[in-house]
Amino acid sequence: MKSELIVDVQPTEIAIALTEDDRLQEVAREKCDQDNFAVGNIYYGRVKKVMPALNAVFVDVGHEKEAFLHYLDLGSQFRTLQTYVTKAVSDKRRMPVMTKTPRQPEVGKEGQIADVLKVGDPILVQVSKEPINTKGPRLTAEISIAGRNIVLIPFADGVMVSQKIKREAERQRLKQLMLSIKPAGFGIIVRTVAEDKRAAELDNELRLLIERWEQTIVTLQDKEPVSLVSEEMGRTLGIIRDVLSPDFTSIQVNDKAMYEEVRAYLQLIAPESAKIVKYYKGEQPIFDHFDITRQMKTGLGRTVGFKHGGYLIIDKTEALFSIDVNSGSKKIYEDQEQNAFQFNMLAADELVHQLRLRDIGGIIIVDFIDMDSKEHQQQLYDYVRKLMERDRAKHNVLPLSKFGLMQITRQRVRPAVEVQVEEVCPTCGGKGKIQPSILFTDTIAEQIEQEYDRHGRGLQLHLHPFIYAYVTRGWWRSLAFQWRCKYGIKVVENQSLGMLETRFIAEK
Repeated sequence: MKSELIVDVQPTEIAIALTEDDRLQEVAREKCDQDNFAVGNIYYGRVKKVMPALNAVFVDVGHEKEAFLHYLDLGSQFRTLQTYVTKAVSDKRRMPVMTKTPRQPEVGKEGQIADVLKVGDPILVQVSKEPINTKGPRLTAEISIAGRNIVLIPFADGVMVSQKIKREAERQRLKQLMLSIKPAGFGIIVRTVAEDKRAAELDNELRLLIERWEQTIVTLQDKEPVSLVSEEMGRTLGIIRDVLSPDFTSIQVNDKAMYEEVRAYLQLIAPESAKIVKYYKGEQPIFDHFDITRQMKTGLGRTVGFKHGGYLIIDKTEALFSIDVNSGSKKIYEDQEQNAFQFNMLAADELVHQLRLRDIGGIIIVDFIDMDSKEHQQQLYDYVRKLMERDRAKHNVLPLSKFGLMQITRQRVRPAVEVQVEEVCPTCGGKGKIQPSILFTDTIAEQIEQEYDRHGRGLQLHLHPFIYAYVTRGWWRSLAFQWRCKYGIKVVENQSLGMLETRFIAEK
């Protein structure tokens, strides 16, 4: 299987697309702003409200909505961590030694948060779930520093090895290795990708993670509540860290600075893979060139088709996602039961693809086509579970109910991906009237002249493919050629634009 990562860097956001055998599998977007409460960010916050009924507190971390911290997310060593943080901020001249911090009584699984925290308490927390809809971020006080092969947990004990590593001998090797090299005062989680890794590689990563933790404390000593003290690596590097495998053939980036950052990161975690990073210099937008735009517009609408005319209808509510399976008008088999079973199996492939593509989380209810055969129902359930094994998000799949419904729960840490696939006429705003089409090229010429007066030569004009085809026909007699000669502007085809939409971009 061939995997590629396509990174589209724009002034306001970074979009990342993961493809497998040229089929779009995941899309992620990261805003380029300071109010990015990403999973993994560490904040020095302050308790604003104590909610005994919820056994939780609301914490001010700088978001417009107060963040939520439940008692069970404090972690067993919360009191020890609080003692360490208090000592660090009270003496800014030196960093306290973790092994000299006295261990406090553990926070049990049954207890009241009011016995641990009160309003006004400063607290070191980490974002475990990004803000979604009207809710603020969700927090944990069990701080962890994630690397590619291991996760470092301050004040935890022992070493845990991923259950996905099946070979018992390898599990024991990794556990004994990490126990022998980890410093006192830290716990370690060994990730699945660490399987068969050399001791030197794991030791080097452990040292880097400890440096990141120490830098977090140094930053903390210069901060006051409420403030960000450690920012998780960008979404691009985070995805590379989590999904990079020998199957990756290329990572395409259209921005020079991001290209250098990705290469430097790969040199650090997987030097042999640094050569697969490529700087995209094409004139066509990078998502258009690699067919990402078209796949997003065909795969992220409310209705999504699959083989033999079947389709899914995907609707979102506040509480859950509902997905309806339809066979359309075409039949694969004359027998109704066999026909329903085959369409349901085809729908299962697209269903699992959509969950990953849109990063749908929470409760998902799937209304499959009714089947009478218990054997077919069991085969469909087993097939969905097998397909879901490739999903990195935590999930649970329940068998079909007597109403033919399948319930899936999937970990939700970020808002689901939403792409506007319908286009509204930019001239009439959807009222059903547009200006005469014959005047549109005159309007473009006026816009070009205005942009030329402001910026001079060296601009790109992005147009919808239909408009691009019209203005470039006839080569030297074309409008595009005339504009190039007069204004030094280059016309570029862009599939993401609406029919009568234009975009001016400075050439790189």
